[in-house]
Amino acid sequence: MLPEAQIVRLRRRREFLAAARGLKAGARAFTLQAVRRSGETAAAEIGIGITVTRKIGGAVVRNRARRRLREALRRVAPERGQPGHDYVVVARPPALTQPFEELVRDLGGSFGGIGRRLTKAD
Repeated sequence: MLPEAQIVRLRRRREFLAAARGLKAGARAFTLQAVRRSGETAAAEIGIGITVTRKIGGAVVRNRARRRLREALRRVAPERGQPGHDYVVVARPPALTQPFEELVRDLGGSFGGIGRRLTKAD
């Protein structure tokens, strides 16, 4: 059995910019970006970040979108994320209205699709 990868939160601007230059997978409610992680402990970690711009709405609306995406990631990332990679979810307006189970399903599908492409690229 493989040891479980530790999920870490992306905090630095350069981590988000690096993911933006990586692979992308789009869905109705978000765009998923992924890139290989760098650093000494990188192979055992999955980096996760969420971006919600002001185009989505005011602070209350952005926070609601962020909470929904964070919970969906909590359910999907440990199973579908590949250790040694960073993932950034960029919210789109439907992230607020899409049924939650559909959001989770789309996120899982995006992780699967981008994971196959990451495996080919590595």
